[in-house]
Amino acid sequence: MKYVPDATGERGFSEDGTVDREGTDGRLSELDEYAVEQSLRLAEASDDEVEVVALTMGPDDAADAIKKALQIGASSGVHVCDDDIAGSDALGTSLVLAAAIRKLEPDLVITGMASTDGVMGVLPAMLSERLGWPGLTLAHTVELDGRTLTVVRDGDTASQRVQAELPAVLSVTDQSGEPRYPGLKNVMAAKKKKVEEWDLDDLGLEADAVGAAAALTTVRETAPRPPRQAGRVVTDSDGSGAAALTEFLTAGKYV
Repeated sequence: MKYVPDATGERGFSEDGTVDREGTDGRLSELDEYAVEQSLRLAEASDDEVEVVALTMGPDDAADAIKKALQIGASSGVHVCDDDIAGSDALGTSLVLAAAIRKLEPDLVITGMASTDGVMGVLPAMLSERLGWPGLTLAHTVELDGRTLTVVRDGDTASQRVQAELPAVLSVTDQSGEPRYPGLKNVMAAKKKKVEEWDLDDLGLEADAVGAAAALTTVRETAPRPPRQAGRVVTDSDGSGAAALTEFLTAGKYV
């Protein structure tokens, strides 16, 4: 899961080119709530006792993302928090998360389709590659029969049915099932659930392998988005409105 700036707030960049996470409130990425929901559904449908662990990496405030997942129903949480991680790109992030996943030794990793701040959508595939596990991404529906995972991807022109054996990495879309709201009982129970905090030493990683210095991409310059311009007003007092509207739609390639 990822702790991201709230999309309803004012978002921007810090002087070092990274996302400003202190100038606005943060929250659990909305798309990752679908991953939590799918995890809980699979756990509830299983005949075995299943533990749902919420994993995130980020600064101290990222613990709020785990808190939300626990309130929704996750069993426990792991927060990878280390100052040397700051500024990591997708490659560095996947390196840290893959190391944490190996330590947890799960049967199945479930993620959202993308984060609402970076919107890259590459982490599931990167985790699959680093772990050497099959990656079933962008799933709309999910079925788990024993250790066989089957998903359906719905595209614009066709649907794909994809199957793999566990362990596997799964990413789900915002069409996979509406996330549940945390009830009062779960909110109270979440206060007693275990949350572990790990750093790079716990994962056996060197500081020079992650962080801004190790990132292969750098934001060189940022500029605020220009304000929206006033729309064009056409007065149809002489019957020319239809022609003006057609001209506008054609020029903008809307028709």
